[in-house]
Amino acid sequence: MSLKLRNLSKQYVGPDGSIVPVVDIESLDFASGEQAALIGTSGSGKTTLLNLIAGIVPADKGHVFYQLDFLAGAKPPVDLAALNEVQRDQFRGKHIGYIFQTHHLLPGFTAMENVLLGMSFTGRPADKAWARQLLCEVGLEDRLDYKPAKLSVGQQQRVAVARAMANRPSLVLADEPTGALDEKNAQQVLNLILKLCNEVKSTLILVTHDLNIARQLPRTLVLTEINRAAEKV
Repeated sequence: MSLKLRNLSKQYVGPDGSIVPVVDIESLDFASGEQAALIGTSGSGKTTLLNLIAGIVPADKGHVFYQLDFLAGAKPPVDLAALNEVQRDQFRGKHIGYIFQTHHLLPGFTAMENVLLGMSFTGRPADKAWARQLLCEVGLEDRLDYKPAKLSVGQQQRVAVARAMANRPSLVLADEPTGALDEKNAQQVLNLILKLCNEVKSTLILVTHDLNIARQLPRTLVLTEINRAAEKV
């Protein structure tokens, strides 16, 4: 899946009633299968940008165009701005995997059940064999029936990675996925994300403030260089 951002902007109202620009990007493209890191400090609009790309929040202005690989040359790109909230949710469930900084696992569900939950938004039957394979690939073959409270922080994030890949997404968005981990676990989680994205042939956009993480991806973008709102932070 390739995507194009055009004249994309988002702003919020501050506590004093002032307008606070958060995202202001004139043009940004990502090729199908590309792996890119976005570097930015706190408050530079990293999470807001990912949420705009995912359609979690609507843009004030501009467009996010998606070209699905199997539609290339056959149909025009999908424009998130043309979709309502329900349609954006459906599109995200079918085509996008989201990895958060903190795992956001459901505490009452096992590792296997959390991954299966990631499949529930696709409209297709749950694939238990694929869920098991994912958990095995992230090294949790002996933790399938464990609930989050029985897993370490690093193991919980591995489950979150497996869950994000459950629908074989065309695009993976990772928001500081290693930010809450120590150096060893951070590297392991990054390796898993890259490995699974390569296997599924997903486009990857990973947000981080860690240069050591960013340098391991083929493309690195600095938010202050592409986001005119971030220049003011």
